[in-house]
Amino acid sequence: MRFISNKVLQLLLLPAAFLPTMTISTLVLADSTPVSSAITPKVNDNQVSLEAAQVLDRLHQAASDADWDNYFSLYLADALFIGTDANEHWTMDEFQQYARPTQGWTYTLKSRKLLKRDKVIVFDELLDSQSYGLSRGTGTLILTDTGWKIMQYHLSFPIPNEIAKEITATIKSKSK
Repeated sequence: MRFISNKVLQLLLLPAAFLPTMTISTLVLADSTPVSSAITPKVNDNQVSLEAAQVLDRLHQAASDADWDNYFSLYLADALFIGTDANEHWTMDEFQQYARPTQGWTYTLKSRKLLKRDKVIVFDELLDSQSYGLSRGTGTLILTDTGWKIMQYHLSFPIPNEIAKEITATIKSKSK
C-alpha cells in the first residue's frame, strides 16, 4: 500500500479549491493500489469559534450570577484557574472552595481572539470589571465528547508599558 499525506493531497487538490472543503485521510491511487477511501467533512471553523465563544460567554454570565454549578460545569475536572495573585494556581476543587462562598464577579467582554488547532482552542480576551477595570483572560479550551471545555483560565491585569516599572517595583516591594 502507498499512502499520501494530507499536505501532499492538499497540494494535489489545490486546483479544485472551489469544491467544498474536505479532509481526506488517505486516497486510492490511480494505479488502484488500495489505500483507504475515508473522507470526512471538515468542521466549519466559524461554527467552532462560535461554540467556543459561547462557552466563554456562559462562563462570564454564570460568574456574574454566582451560578457555580453551571460555572464549574464548563471546566474539565482537572482544569486549572490561574488568578491575578502569584499564589493563585488552583485546581478546580481549590477554586470552588474560593468561589462558591462569594456572590460572584462581573467581567464584561471588550474583545476576544480565538486560535484553533485540531481539538484545542487558545483564547485571549480583554475584559472590563467595575472592581479592577481592564483585565485579560487567556486560556485553553479542549473539544470533548460533550463539547468545548475549559482546560485552563488565566486572569491577569495588563500593565501599560509606560507604568510597568512603577507597578513591578511595587510588586517587588510587597513580595519581600
